[in-house]
Amino acid sequence: MQDPRIEKLAKQIVRYSLHLQPKERVLIETNGFEIPLTKAIIKEVYRAHAVPFLNIHNGELLRELLMESDTQQIQAIARYEAARMKEMHAYVGIRAAANAYELSGVPADKMQMYNQLWMEPVHHEIRVKRTKWVILRYPNDQMAQMAKMPTEQFEDFYFAVCNLNYAKMSEAMIPLQQLINRTDKVKIVAPGTDLSFSIKGIGGVLCDGQCNLPDGEVYTAPIKESVEGYITYNTPSSNQGYSFSNIRLSFQQGKIVAAIADQHNEELKQIFDTDPGARYIGEFSFGLNPYINQPMNDILFDEKIAGSIHFTPGSCYQDAWNGNRSAIHWDLVAIHTPEYGGGEIYFDDVLIRKDGLFVLPELEGLNPQNLMKNDQETAEDADSE
Repeated sequence: MQDPRIEKLAKQIVRYSLHLQPKERVLIETNGFEIPLTKAIIKEVYRAHAVPFLNIHNGELLRELLMESDTQQIQAIARYEAARMKEMHAYVGIRAAANAYELSGVPADKMQMYNQLWMEPVHHEIRVKRTKWVILRYPNDQMAQMAKMPTEQFEDFYFAVCNLNYAKMSEAMIPLQQLINRTDKVKIVAPGTDLSFSIKGIGGVLCDGQCNLPDGEVYTAPIKESVEGYITYNTPSSNQGYSFSNIRLSFQQGKIVAAIADQHNEELKQIFDTDPGARYIGEFSFGLNPYINQPMNDILFDEKIAGSIHFTPGSCYQDAWNGNRSAIHWDLVAIHTPEYGGGEIYFDDVLIRKDGLFVLPELEGLNPQNLMKNDQETAEDADSE
């Protein structure tokens, strides 16, 4: 019997996240041979009178492909995938890999080629900018292990965060968006962090379940050359097959001038040397999902942790444009709740968040207890109908 939570999630993806219309073409791309949710999405696409396409990726096979690849091969693959992506109105990416470190050991020059010649033109320039899209994980044993939970418990957690009433959350986000829109200077102070920058004129963007699942963030971007100071990220993060902990970045005139971590410092340097834009920040965002409160070394979840921020080296988004272009977009996360050392965020010298909780009255609706209360009341209303 199909898990009703899967059917609910498929409907949310097709009807709410993508707003699929009749005859629109959607590419469903699954990594890890995930089956139940993919089947449910295909069925829901047909119910919407839209047209599903399917592509299956596998990290182990991608690693084998990249090991002996060359420039001409990667460019040819990118041309093929770009041509297909241009035909799509929407995209669903389901990430269910069995091994988060599958690309570990791929030579740095091959990974750089993959990012610059394949991922950048296909996913950053076409998929992100020209299609409606949503990216999500799917619960499996590997993800439960990374979250340090039994598989069944992780599944319950997963469906709680992904099937949250995002329309209701969106309403609570609007005051923060409005505050971002009228703010110039930002200052962040936390253990290992003393950072300042300007967001004047960039504008805030709501992430309310229409691009990522799980979701729950409001983002903007710093003026490219305004970032000064240093930041320490207290959440582990994996990139290009390596796991990094306690990354500390130092900035001068917006540029990363020093980068260190607990390990893999040479690999860390190689990531920031991918291209000139990799050393500038493309996004500044508040994590807001009330059901996510600890890291699991999975960016799609960790960047939504309630009481966190992510301050992202690499490419900016079109709707919060600061002019930075890069093949890299790495959402590095710092948690400011008391359990992680606390932290303070100031907008134009006014304290807006302390130790992960908003202190301005108009923003208190975004604090976890209030978001969970609204979500549970909505679920109870739906059950009573």
